[in-house]
Amino acid sequence: MMIRGRFSDPLLALTAGALLALMISVNSGLASYNSPLFASWVAHGVGAIAAWLLLQLLPFRRTPLSSAAAVAAPRWAYLGGIPGALTVVVAAITVNSPLALSGSLALMLTGQVLFGMLSDSRGWFGVIKRRLRANDIIATLLILFGCALLIFVR
Repeated sequence: MMIRGRFSDPLLALTAGALLALMISVNSGLASYNSPLFASWVAHGVGAIAAWLLLQLLPFRRTPLSSAAAVAAPRWAYLGGIPGALTVVVAAITVNSPLALSGSLALMLTGQVLFGMLSDSRGWFGVIKRRLRANDIIATLLILFGCALLIFVR
């Protein structure tokens, strides 16, 4: 059982970011020997096996899904693998470009922040609706400035 406290969620998010960078780096390496599409297939196949192993080994709560619970989920909730697969393919392409890993990750972060702010402001995908504030715009501009420093200043 995981202990959740004041610092665990931010640490988990940082860990996820580091794992995302590692995944993108490894997948783009494979894509440089084959193709981004092949790298995506391998990544998702290995990921499916790893997820299955985690389900077998870790003490997740194993309650069977009732048919009502399966029906209650919105249809879009089952489509999360599509943007994931596209992310792997596009990242494999951009990491093997002049953007390299840091530029690709910086722009991917910017895209995540922009889409996250739009989703929050509209309440899309079941997230809590949140108004955009001036500091959201300032933070985004600072992230874009950081991207420019990473990409253009050598």
